[in-house]
Amino acid sequence: MKLFGKPQPVSVALLAAGVLLTISACGSSPAGTVSQGPAPTSSGPASALASPAPTGSSTAAPGASTAVGALVPGFPQQLIPLMPQATVESSSFDKNASPASVALVGTIASPADSVVAFYNSALTAQGFKEVPGNTVGSIKSKDFLRGDNETVNISVVETAGKSTFTIGANVAAGSIK
Repeated sequence: MKLFGKPQPVSVALLAAGVLLTISACGSSPAGTVSQGPAPTSSGPASALASPAPTGSSTAAPGASTAVGALVPGFPQQLIPLMPQATVESSSFDKNASPASVALVGTIASPADSVVAFYNSALTAQGFKEVPGNTVGSIKSKDFLRGDNETVNISVVETAGKSTFTIGANVAAGSIK
């Protein structure tokens, strides 16, 4: 079996579908709406790229879901609380993955330092430890670790007094409450 070399059509199609789903989560459709384009007419990777991805709430697999403009149903707010006064741009939750994955994109009219401080407090109260470092390039970014394999990252971009933050967490399924 050859592991490296020419990508297989199924692998390319799955990668393209994942990219499209990620991009669609950044769209501006109202929460709770799902729109799908026509089914692809061929099974090649080009058709996967040409077919529109769902926007709004959708379920990629049992236990995995995304929402635009709202917290996805079942979002673990005790693990990743929504900062007061923040607006949800998108969220996702896959409780069947190992580790479980949670993501949140939000905006708030507060400085980036305030956003990082809020989530630093919320995460350290749950036993996460700060990893050294506070930026990636010019972006405020903070990583947290709990145990050997539970991680959370928060990245914040501030423009004209408005902060957009992205939080991604990979945690043991038992940690989701």
